[in-house]
Amino acid sequence: MRAFVRSPFVSALAGGTVVAVALLAFGAVGRDRPTTIIEQTGMGGGTTTAESAMTAHAIYERDAPGVVFVRADDASPGATISSLHDSEASGTGFVIDRDGHVLTNQHLVGDARTVRVSFDDDETVTARVLGADAANDLALLKVDPAEVELHPLVLGDSTTARVGDPVIAIGNPFGLARTLTTGVVSALQRQLTAPNGFTIQHVIQTDAPINPGSSGGPLLDAEGRVIGITSQVATDREGGSTGIGFAVPIDTAKSKLDELKRTGSVVHAYLGIRGTTIGAELSAAMPSKIRRGVLVQVVLDGSPAERAGLRGGSIESQVDGVSVLMGGDVLTSIDGRTLTSMEQLTGEIADRRAGDEIRLGVLRDGEAMQLSMRLGTQPRSAPDAAETP
Repeated sequence: MRAFVRSPFVSALAGGTVVAVALLAFGAVGRDRPTTIIEQTGMGGGTTTAESAMTAHAIYERDAPGVVFVRADDASPGATISSLHDSEASGTGFVIDRDGHVLTNQHLVGDARTVRVSFDDDETVTARVLGADAANDLALLKVDPAEVELHPLVLGDSTTARVGDPVIAIGNPFGLARTLTTGVVSALQRQLTAPNGFTIQHVIQTDAPINPGSSGGPLLDAEGRVIGITSQVATDREGGSTGIGFAVPIDTAKSKLDELKRTGSVVHAYLGIRGTTIGAELSAAMPSKIRRGVLVQVVLDGSPAERAGLRGGSIESQVDGVSVLMGGDVLTSIDGRTLTSMEQLTGEIADRRAGDEIRLGVLRDGEAMQLSMRLGTQPRSAPDAAETP
């Protein structure tokens, strides 16, 4: 299972914890239909009213038929698929409409053009991969609606999720078809490293058990509406699960569906720097004692940042045991809004489109200035796994 890890200097200087997150495709699934399992721990808690809340069993009975097995057996060798055998990787997806569209994870399908999809009635059909968005770990599949009976899931609103709300995950962990697990929303607005090395925004954290094979399945609220797409789990240093799972918000997927249907891909905005948050330790080590902002580490060749004249660091230093390049520009604002972290900057860029013009507040050698630049198009993959907006 491939693990994606935040850049150590970014995590340490932001005061965070270095966390490995593992993609959840599962390899070598048998052809026999596995037994369905319900692991239910109750749906109490949260903000949903008693009148509207459903039992976990009721949600399962209604929504499980819309959850599918996805098997990709012709992905390219370079695809980010965690598999026990090179010939096949499997995971989960779910039907979103009666036209035959199915959502799943990009890291599951890789570069495959077709995959096999198995439904609740054990019917297996071929699906086309209509499009993929590696920067958000999303893939859109299409099956022929005349070939199978479709049970679309209701797409909810991920912005209504609150910490403590009860949630349900339905997936195919370790090949066990349509397994239900329950938990709560543990945190919101997390950031994850996507399969292509860029950053997924607004991620939902949950303690609902998620295991290999569950990737691409729905995370449901107490009314059975999809609020997220399960994608990754945190792992300890030995690669074991920590009980912390992550889901791409459904609003992210909904905002990309039309583009995926039309073009097969999604164009993202791109600035082209690597940087780190100025926290207390880094601030104390800087000559000007800057209290907050983003210290530019590297300006990438050919990027909009390079064309606009941004400068990276050149003086190797150690701050609290972490290597940092000092002497680069400090970014203090974007379009007049104060910047306090690298995470905020990546979010700001993600919310814009390629071609948009931005204005950055910059401190260079103690002198404040404003630099305007036009955002470019995000490349297919980031230069490395560090945060690169």
